[in-house]
Amino acid sequence: MNLKRLLRQIHYWLSLVVFLPAGIIFAAGIFLMLKKEVEWIQPSTSRGVVSEQIPAASFEQMLTSVRHHPEAGIAKWSDIDRIDLRVDKGIAKIRAHSGWEVQVDTKTAEVLNVAYRRSDLIESIHDGSFFSDGVKLYIFLPTGILLIIMWGTGIYLFLLPRMRRRKKRSANRES
Repeated sequence: MNLKRLLRQIHYWLSLVVFLPAGIIFAAGIFLMLKKEVEWIQPSTSRGVVSEQIPAASFEQMLTSVRHHPEAGIAKWSDIDRIDLRVDKGIAKIRAHSGWEVQVDTKTAEVLNVAYRRSDLIESIHDGSFFSDGVKLYIFLPTGILLIIMWGTGIYLFLLPRMRRRKKRSANRES
């Protein structure tokens, strides 16, 4: 079996193996590329009162403000997944375990925006951890490696006829 035929067979069969996981990775990746442009995926960042100092509002004041928005499901500190402090914009993005994000002004502790944040869910689908760590490591990771192999075989199969034509042209010029 020659190299060209072997690479075509590898490319062909790997495409069947990676079809479903690669489709999931690609679709989720497209959503992630659009997360800053589409508010449905990730809420846009509001602007608070920007000050050059440490935020004037305490974390307790921010928690008190956030509690007034029951849709976020934040009643106590353990309901919070993380706080993303954006000093240059004067806000704190408080993300709940429920997927909701509450943006709070760091000077006045006023709630500026409350919205569901889908980008973290989409990211977990993209890397396979949404399904399980086993799926992430034993299906999505090999899919990525197989896609690199397919990329290499595809490039070779694309360039092969061009290299042959070039070689033929140079041989014709010499004769």
